Amino acid sequence: MTHTLFNIVANFLLYVSRKTKLTYNEINIILYYMIIPFSWLCLLDGILGVYFLKMAFAIFMAGFFVGCRNFKIYSDELFKKSVSFLTYFNRFGSNYIASSVWICVALPIVIYAFLIYLMVK
Repeated sequence: MTHTLFNIVANFLLYVSRKTKLTYNEINIILYYMIIPFSWLCLLDGILGVYFLKMAFAIFMAGFFVGCRNFKIYSDELFKKSVSFLTYFNRFGSNYIASSVWICVALPIVIYAFLIYLMVK
């Protein structure tokens, strides 16, 4: 099951990378470090009735892109660090694929579910 889910997500990211002419690593970083956190902040803003969290993040991201000299190199380095983080769990009996599914798929789904619950509550 974890291999199947991992392959679905990886193939989706590869598809998006081909369509956007960005690398797999760039798409991965954009999704997990920018889009997902931004969507969580949008939900938090809705829950709290404020608008500054998503605006602050958007300003931070704009500043990042203005100051980032080479996003491809940055993405490659950050992706390597992400892989290193996920392989850290190997010492506890996990593996890269299982850790990726738990941390990069299951955990965000749980966070979305919790935030959406708080929003409609």
